[in-house]
Amino acid sequence: MTAATPDVDAFTRAYWDAAAEGRLLLRRCAACGRAHHYPREFCPFCWSDDVEWETATGRATLYTWSVVHRNDLPPFGGRVPYVAAVVDLAEGPRMMTEVVDCAEGELRVGMDLEVTFRAEGELQVPVFRPRRS
Repeated sequence: MTAATPDVDAFTRAYWDAAAEGRLLLRRCAACGRAHHYPREFCPFCWSDDVEWETATGRATLYTWSVVHRNDLPPFGGRVPYVAAVVDLAEGPRMMTEVVDCAEGELRVGMDLEVTFRAEGELQVPVFRPRRS
């Protein structure tokens, strides 16, 4: 694992296994009905521990972004420039991610995106690209 690759534990194993299959998971609270991301063992809204994994649609809209031109941390330094972004998932939660396969000048707040996955060591990490029509 690289410094930027998260540790996989018993709780997050389902998330990373789904990513390896090309599926993005989030958590939904049975008590209040709200979805959240990043995955936690409790609901960040009502604090219930009655939360379940749910497969997301993989659709999102671009909320904001920044083009990173310098980053000395591996593996990011080899990718500069790259687009660090916050996206609104169709299910409601906001997610920090990266936008790929899109020229900087084509980025627009509210643009339609879809999840794709990039290999980072042994993991598949969710990133987003412009949604294909």
